[in-house]
Amino acid sequence: MKKKELISVIITNFNKQKYLYKSLKSLKNQKYNNFEVILFDDNSTDNSINVIRKFKKVIIIKNKKKRLNSSPLNQINGILKTFDKSKGKIICLLDSDDIFSINKLSEISNFFKRNKNKNFVVNLPYDQNIFKLKRIKTGNKVWPSIFPTSCISFRRSFFNDFKNYIKKNEYENLEIDARLIIYSYYNKDFNILNKRLTKYTKDKKGISSNYKKYSSNWWFKRKEAFEYLRFIFSRKKLFFVRSFDYFFTNLVYFFINLLKK
Repeated sequence: MKKKELISVIITNFNKQKYLYKSLKSLKNQKYNNFEVILFDDNSTDNSINVIRKFKKVIIIKNKKKRLNSSPLNQINGILKTFDKSKGKIICLLDSDDIFSINKLSEISNFFKRNKNKNFVVNLPYDQNIFKLKRIKTGNKVWPSIFPTSCISFRRSFFNDFKNYIKKNEYENLEIDARLIIYSYYNKDFNILNKRLTKYTKDKKGISSNYKKYSSNWWFKRKEAFEYLRFIFSRKKLFFVRSFDYFFTNLVYFFINLLKK
């Protein structure tokens, strides 16, 4: 019998003691047994490390000092470090407050087995409606709704290419999920597995909690998403149309900064 492909589950954690045990337990209970778990702890000040140590197979990478004053950039730093430590040809991302269904890794493995020419996939979360492609107001181009990080899986080769586009020190409000999905879509490799395999937790202290709709941070993140999109268009030699939405976002951004002075 052919040995199952090794899957690397990459986790970044900062003070998620409250959720960590259930998250890691969901991995321990997987039907698929050929996987490794690599966890990056970003200088947690709670009891996270003691919780993690209850799971012997988890490889821990400790970050003793935060590199940047930006949760999205710190998360990207952690993912890059865990990726370098990982060995799997298939990578699944998992936030430390989310949970995988018992058959998540099996389904992801089967997807890539059936689709040799596909390198990136998102599955559906349990608690949200099916995501649909939404038209972004920049010419006739579209980008998909942004799926939670824990719904994202890809081949190792995909991420090695993506690292050339990640902009790890730029766009301090733009998370890894948005960058990966924008890149995969314009790399013509965005795929949806129409199965609910991830339980997404809405943590009031999570990264997303800092971006309430129409808040200053929300507009900053929106502007950075447009700028990252422009960067991808430029690298892919696509023509970026500056739409009303693009100009309005930049105008709001300008006035927010003006008021802060």
